[in-house]
Amino acid sequence: MTIVDVRTPGEFMGGNVAGSNNIPLQEIQNHKDEIQAMQQPIVLCCASGMRSGQATIYLRSLGVDCENGGSWLDVNGGY
Repeated sequence: MTIVDVRTPGEFMGGNVAGSNNIPLQEIQNHKDEIQAMQQPIVLCCASGMRSGQATIYLRSLGVDCENGGSWLDVNGGY
């Protein structure tokens, strides 16, 4: 499983899931090939689950096996 945190780099530097990748939501489209090549399933997270939910909808439309993990704090404790 791969974890992608879609928060800003500043938010990511303030705390993150060990081993997670930081690709801010506004850059997801620019990194779609890289994301499609990642080991799947992919769990997306952010601060509250809103941005990761948007990223999940977009990536699923591309055929990526992914899910919205919600807050990075929940992902950190649950995976």
